[in-house]
Amino acid sequence: MNDFSGLLWLIVLLLGNAFFVAAEFAVMSARRSQIEPLADDGDKRAIRALKAMEQVSIMLAVCQLGITVCSLLILNVAEPAIHHLFVVPLELLGLSEALAGTIAFLLALLIVTFLHVTFGEMVPKNVSVSKADKAVLLLAGPLLWLSVVVHPLVVSLNWIANIFLHAMKVEPKNEVNSAFTAAEVQTIIASSAHHGTLEAADAVRLRKALEFSNLTAASTMVASDQVVTLERGTTVQEYERTVGRTGFSRIVIATEGEFMGYWHMKDVMAIPDERYRQPISGIELRPLGVVPEGAEIEDAMEQMRADGKHLARVVDTSGKTLGVLFLEDVLEQLVGEIDDQNQKRGIRRENRSAQ
Repeated sequence: MNDFSGLLWLIVLLLGNAFFVAAEFAVMSARRSQIEPLADDGDKRAIRALKAMEQVSIMLAVCQLGITVCSLLILNVAEPAIHHLFVVPLELLGLSEALAGTIAFLLALLIVTFLHVTFGEMVPKNVSVSKADKAVLLLAGPLLWLSVVVHPLVVSLNWIANIFLHAMKVEPKNEVNSAFTAAEVQTIIASSAHHGTLEAADAVRLRKALEFSNLTAASTMVASDQVVTLERGTTVQEYERTVGRTGFSRIVIATEGEFMGYWHMKDVMAIPDERYRQPISGIELRPLGVVPEGAEIEDAMEQMRADGKHLARVVDTSGKTLGVLFLEDVLEQLVGEIDDQNQKRGIRRENRSAQ
């Protein structure tokens, strides 16, 4: 083989190595969530990409086989051609055959290594990682075809590899895992917000939504001794003052410390002015819902929604009331502080005065 043929083979083998490296990282890095909609629409490239991603073990075996073969051939075919291009001029400079051969070998090895690592490994790897979804659509077809050609060999190699994995108590995976734990999603959200690809407000809402499932009715409720209440028999004037003090439109009514229900502000507003200083009567109390203290907050919210309740008593296993769960507080755990213009700054459900 002459030097020109050797250099030509170097280019071909570098392209082959780059293909297998790019295909390997594309199959591993592509997101199913981006490929599946295209496949559902009948995109043939997407269908092939999903097929490759579902056979990741075989695809990786094909890529590793291709990278190994290309790397060995680059060293054995291209290195001698480059070596010869250097050894002749060095000998013409008067260097001995042994010294010229050594220098030419080192130069050839350096050049081949540089080309192999840079254009055969790093460039295709970074392209595939940066454009994984596009890369897998482009490369999955040829990779699947090659997997058919070398199927017996890669299946045998994969079988041997799996034996060693089982011996090390490692379960082989045939498909790229596209699911994430809550902690992993939290990390993704934080990273996206840090790099500016996700608005800070959106990141907060997403984080709160993930944390939402860790909350219970007991952790979100207002304890019984902190709930703003009025006694049964309170006057319209006292109710109005309490609403003005706290800004809440729903006030819990209690009798001897026992929560009986609540009145909405619009219930009391319907009372004639002449009864302003008289005990409220003739208005039915709106009943409180009931949720167990250990109920997950989303289950409690769903129960309150189904029952049409904005307030619910939180009870323990014996039926004792521990506090009151307010639907607004549940929603604020999900979306953040709700700006209520009627609510005095610094006052929430707790039984304390606004100055």
